[in-house]
Amino acid sequence: MSEFLEAATGFPTLVFTSALVVVLGFWLLVLFGGAEADGLDPDADRDVAGLCGVPVTVAASMAVVVAWFTTLAGSVLIARAGLTGLAHTATGLVLLLVSVPTGWGAARVLVRPLAKLFPDGPGPSRHDFIGSLCTIRTGRVDEGFGQAEVTAGDGAVALVQVRQNPRAREGALTAGSRALLYAYDDAGEFFWVAPYAASLDPGRPRRGHD
Repeated sequence: MSEFLEAATGFPTLVFTSALVVVLGFWLLVLFGGAEADGLDPDADRDVAGLCGVPVTVAASMAVVVAWFTTLAGSVLIARAGLTGLAHTATGLVLLLVSVPTGWGAARVLVRPLAKLFPDGPGPSRHDFIGSLCTIRTGRVDEGFGQAEVTAGDGAVALVQVRQNPRAREGALTAGSRALLYAYDDAGEFFWVAPYAASLDPGRPRRGHD
């Protein structure tokens, strides 16, 4: 146990022991909601850095852990070899320089299985549905009630809350009706909809006149 403590608090392991304490503190903040896992640099180009799409904080944490373990094991071997003085310092410095690329290289390999847990970009926003067509799924739609089914750009189907303005003097919307989502109410968390007529679609092909 004393050999472990001496190695962990001696050069060069102490450099990464301090970094490891910072990493543990950061993830405790994430655990209790005081920070975000991607909060340090969410706009970093992860693929260029070789991070396979995971947050920099995840890869950096893994790199610190691997580098700490590398220097710890190396420090124990140096101590057992009986090196002292300049030889001990020089060997420790080489170990420190080697542990940095070793930790980063190991982190790049270890994060690959985690890439699927971190999407490349933000998910679709409700405002992205504005201008989309939907299908009414409730028996009626009025200013206080209604649901509709809408398809997102990625093909996913969502069930959203919809309302119809009674002062617009539009046709009644019932189950199966096609409607247009033309606005979103952030406070009420619903879309305003209006009946959609395929004949009014400017992109609809027209028949020629005889």
